[in-house]
Amino acid sequence: MKNQKWNAENIPSQKGRVAIVTGSSSGIGYETARVLANKQASVIIAVRNLDKGNKALAKILQQNQDADVKVMQLDLANLASVKNFAENFQKNYLRLDLLINNAGVMIPPYSKTTDGFELQFGTNHLGHFALTGQLLQLLIGTEGSRIVNLSSSGHIMGKIDFDDLNWEKRSYAKWKAYGDSKLANLYFTYELDRKLKDNGIDILVTASHPGWTATELQRTWGIMEYLSSIFAQDITMGALPTLRAAIEADLKGAEHFGPNGFMTMRGYPIKAETNKLSKDKAIAKKLWVVSEKLTGVKFEFKKKISSSSG
Repeated sequence: MKNQKWNAENIPSQKGRVAIVTGSSSGIGYETARVLANKQASVIIAVRNLDKGNKALAKILQQNQDADVKVMQLDLANLASVKNFAENFQKNYLRLDLLINNAGVMIPPYSKTTDGFELQFGTNHLGHFALTGQLLQLLIGTEGSRIVNLSSSGHIMGKIDFDDLNWEKRSYAKWKAYGDSKLANLYFTYELDRKLKDNGIDILVTASHPGWTATELQRTWGIMEYLSSIFAQDITMGALPTLRAAIEADLKGAEHFGPNGFMTMRGYPIKAETNKLSKDKAIAKKLWVVSEKLTGVKFEFKKKISSSSG
């Protein structure tokens, strides 16, 4: 039963643990933050729009006045904002147990990030890549820490074109660009897992996809927005794959969770396969090198020698 209908009741107390959930003012991110806060974790709602973030915080506190939740500004489409967030976080926190890279943009009209990257690739992949790299030492210093990257079944539409990452040569195909960004999330997950293991670091990296869940991401969908109102599951179900990827015991790393129902669109979370292309190690390595170059963030896989146990 535990594996068949895993839900928030399966989550033990998270007291003493610190979690960052990016893009958690609404949708799956909000629900993830809410559940973790109800399980007594200290949760940081990391969002671009502070007003929306504060409304989400008020909603959580309304349900649970003892929740330990804070809002911090993070714009993943701006590398300076990512750096600023990482620095501020490390001034205020001595540990990081859970980094949930949830935020994302989905099929917007063509636009670019502050740093000139195509918006979906720049936000969904490069922003989270830079964030993770800049928080890595804190994660290394926190026993039992974990990183969860949100992908999508849409990764099957992706095939990264390294000669035109920003869609300046090709005619813009927003769904394909979305697929590229979600495929990149998986390359990042699998390559980071390999690098951590090669360096003897026991941080777990997992991935998840929410199936078809009704969220604000679908506001640009047109007819699909209408279909979503009929077929999509709600955020309490949509957040479960993320939560299971974040909490499930006895994982080895690089597991990917998604819904167990028809075409993995809805249902309870189980381990789910990703496509063959997502497992291509050569592409993952190339993307890693390119991502470090584009973001200016180099991952330091060294265990800190702490002068004290506290």
